[in-house]
Amino acid sequence: MRPIKFNVGLPNGDFANLCNFAKRAEELGFYSVSFDDHFFMRGPMANPTQPHLECYTTLSAIAASTSRVKIVPLVTAMSYRNPSLLAKMMATLDNISGGRLIAGVGAGWFKEEYAAYNFPYPSNAERIEQMREGLKVLKTMWSEDEPAFHGRYFSIEKAYCFPRPVQKPHPPILIGGGGKRILQIAAEEADILNLNPPVLEGFVDIPSALKFDKTEVKRRLEMVRGFAKSAGRTDAVELSAMSIVLTAKDKSTADAMVNATAQSFGVKDVAVARNSPQVLVGTTDEVKRELTWRIENFGMTYFFLNFIMPDMAELFAKEIMPAFS
Repeated sequence: MRPIKFNVGLPNGDFANLCNFAKRAEELGFYSVSFDDHFFMRGPMANPTQPHLECYTTLSAIAASTSRVKIVPLVTAMSYRNPSLLAKMMATLDNISGGRLIAGVGAGWFKEEYAAYNFPYPSNAERIEQMREGLKVLKTMWSEDEPAFHGRYFSIEKAYCFPRPVQKPHPPILIGGGGKRILQIAAEEADILNLNPPVLEGFVDIPSALKFDKTEVKRRLEMVRGFAKSAGRTDAVELSAMSIVLTAKDKSTADAMVNATAQSFGVKDVAVARNSPQVLVGTTDEVKRELTWRIENFGMTYFFLNFIMPDMAELFAKEIMPAFS
């Protein structure tokens, strides 16, 4: 069993606030901090006109402001930067951080964002294959003196990448997603899978995401294990997932927060939401029991957490994390 790790998602918007949050997360003992690679967001708690900082310039500053905590873009759509440029940016970030980058990549999904920034939005299948090919470019540039690769979507010829990443043979690669082909590529290429409900129509539909229940998570993870075994990489991929955290010491406060948040998200069946793998809710003792269940039943060891209220990260670190150290 791998060590249990906890990541905290950094709040986008105000740099001073998120930088202080990252420093505090490091002090509290979180294994990593992550930052979304989007240019704007839309949703129940996000407005496109709200300030939204760019991922890599922000993470470079966070890396320079911290010393231990791992740094994770969660996750970079291969469509947004040519993978040769991305390889160079990630290698630079790994050097700035002293070897603390976890290279989070995905196929991209947010159709409105693609259209707004005039990025081509091919089919889901084609975007996934672009991601797979882009991974080949990253690994080639991180490992060869005169990197060359010629594929269907991307080509490089002597794309020098010095300095190379500090981590050898390269930074850990995290792939985010949940579709069958994504899982197969992760089993073959990734060090970490961040399992999430597949996004098929270019936007996140919360009721559909909640249908990605524990039975479905187990089924998908068995698929990953089967793909990894076929690729000769049994136990090579660490399993992780994202969850929104709502917790308090007493049950009445925890229940009130859960009910209010469900209402704000337009979720009518609170019982279904409470049991969803996309959330960790309840008292601190209930959250500890749920984490233990996921470790034992899913085989997950890396938990990516989003706290709606920053002070909840303090409570989680002090009351819950010590049970898994």
